Amino acid sequence: MAASVARIAARRASNVIFVAFCYLVTAIALIGLTAILWTLVANGIGGLNLDVFTLPTPPTGERGGLFNSIVGTIFLCSMGMAIALTVGLIAGTWLAEYSGSSRLGAVVRFLNDVLLSAPSILIGVFVWGVLVQPFHTFSALAGGVALAIIAVPVITRTTEDVLRLQPIALRESGVALGSPFWRVIQSVVWKAARSGILTGALLAFARISGESAPLLFTSFGNQFTNWDPRKPISSLGQVIFAFANTPYDDLRRLAWAGALIVTAAVLTVIIITRILTRQQKRA
Repeated sequence: MAASVARIAARRASNVIFVAFCYLVTAIALIGLTAILWTLVANGIGGLNLDVFTLPTPPTGERGGLFNSIVGTIFLCSMGMAIALTVGLIAGTWLAEYSGSSRLGAVVRFLNDVLLSAPSILIGVFVWGVLVQPFHTFSALAGGVALAIIAVPVITRTTEDVLRLQPIALRESGVALGSPFWRVIQSVVWKAARSGILTGALLAFARISGESAPLLFTSFGNQFTNWDPRKPISSLGQVIFAFANTPYDDLRRLAWAGALIVTAAVLTVIIITRILTRQQKRA
């Protein structure tokens, strides 16, 4: 009896210590996040004005904003997401519905996991060697491909996991009605999993929206607004990197404003993702 009481007391003490440790770690994380957000707001809010959203990046000492960088970021992310959604949705569907326990499926999953953790700067160097160096020019297309390579494994993994959660009865009922299996996946399974697939797409968008390292090797940057995917294009990440290292106050203010814009966009996407995830769990 005494030994049993001692074990219960030890377990309770261990539980209290573990819970206290979790609260401590959570508090440290929240303090760090609050400090980052406070720094961004304190330094970036003063640089936000109408010029930031209407004028292109200026030379030192002249009036300007981040219009071309905002447009470039939207252009690059849209291009990257268009490629990533196409490849990731098809790859995730194949892994969930067709690969089964095959050796090829295991290899594809392993390579997807490796790509998921690959440093973005290495992806930028790879795309530079494939799409920049052979054509002797930086381009928005190369930047979009680099972002797509970063986003593809996120969408692939999310799509596979979400499709595997769908009941087998959905597939069986569709096939029983005489529909081909690919039509059942397209018309029934994808629709049932659309909120989860959308969540993965939003997470991938949040992952690539603030990237700068791969774009330094691919899209490079442009002081003017560009709509031609064959030419260099500006992005917020590249401008933040360039302006934050200058000794000029006006350019540093633009860098802080750009960082605040990127952070606000990513937080908005994450909040939307959490809402969709909660709705999916309720469903």
